[in-house]
Amino acid sequence: MTDEDRALVDRFLDMMAAEAGASPHTLAAYRNDLKRAADDAGGSLGLAGAEALAGLGRQWAQLSPATVARRSAALRRFFGFLMDEGLRSDDPSAALPRPRLERPLPRILDEREVTAMFEAVEDRAASGEPAAVRNLALLELLYGSGLRASELVTLGRGSLRKGQPFVILRGKGSKERLVPISSRAEAAVERWLQFVPNDSLWLFPSGKRHLSRVRLFQIVREIASLAGISPERVSPHVLRHAFATHLLSGGADLRVLQSLLGHADIATTQIYTHVDSTRLVELVNARHPLADRDR
Repeated sequence: MTDEDRALVDRFLDMMAAEAGASPHTLAAYRNDLKRAADDAGGSLGLAGAEALAGLGRQWAQLSPATVARRSAALRRFFGFLMDEGLRSDDPSAALPRPRLERPLPRILDEREVTAMFEAVEDRAASGEPAAVRNLALLELLYGSGLRASELVTLGRGSLRKGQPFVILRGKGSKERLVPISSRAEAAVERWLQFVPNDSLWLFPSGKRHLSRVRLFQIVREIASLAGISPERVSPHVLRHAFATHLLSGGADLRVLQSLLGHADIATTQIYTHVDSTRLVELVNARHPLADRDR
């Protein structure tokens, strides 16, 4: 990467941090992708034309479609920035490759399997064992509110207030959203709070910090095993998928689901319409204006 390119990338990343609120991790990923693209282009990235960018597609032929798509997206945003700043009068990014990505369907559990997990942990929590009481609260919040693993383990001790059926979370991109808390989850958390030190910063403390995502992953798999479910099929994110799919099955609106999950783009939420195709067919047959017309 030339000194000129490095200066342009620094300006671009400053904009991403200030205007888009990009995290340090995101900024590092952009810097790495732009550096690799500059090296592959073999010249000045800031001055690269359509022919040079088309050549990148050939060089990246052995990379995965996801990697190519990510690098191309970084370059499109970079050249858009140069245009906005008046540093270029043209945008050559139309020559970049656009690999077709197949979004994988999320793994989910059916309602019977989720019920089995709850029964397994409720039996143990009935004994008053602190770890079991904690695990029940974790499960209630994962499945009952669709929290991301990182959001769950970093909840503050006072995040959930008695009688307040929601919590305000700061999720991806530092965006805030309102998450409903069921009465079951509220009761489970209130019971767990009896074991949490009053001076703890975290709702789920572990040592000097909070419970780690790795430990949460292990706990969820342990509960699955107790319920007779293959642990390899279950993770905190699988329970988040189950929350979304089962809500959609119950008639939830897709826009509401988008808000609950904290998705910036509804296209991300729409994946659940593929998972729940049976219910959608039934909905068309029952609600479509032509459903009751004689053939």
